Amino acid sequence: MNSQLWSQVKTKYQLGKLIYGKVEFHAPFGVFVDIGDENVKGIIQIPDFLDSGAMSPEMYPEIGSPVGAVVVGYTEDNRNQVWLSVKPSVLQKSLVKLRVPVISQV
Repeated sequence: MNSQLWSQVKTKYQLGKLIYGKVEFHAPFGVFVDIGDENVKGIIQIPDFLDSGAMSPEMYPEIGSPVGAVVVGYTEDNRNQVWLSVKPSVLQKSLVKLRVPVISQV
């Protein structure tokens, strides 16, 4: 994919954005998600499922099931992937925009 197309992908799927898709394929390292874009695929890797504890392929969502996930990165090579996370802490930050006060040091 050329740099102009990647620029468009990054505009459409901005870091921190919540997007939706369907689980398309299971792999030993995570799941692929159809995000409705012919140019890129979504991928949720094993470390991007849980905040703590061990994730295993047996725990993957079923193929065809809907998933909401947050964009956390990109694979800008011939794989054309948008990295996604479904960690509860990442989803919470995307869904609820907290205004955290600045703590001044005296």
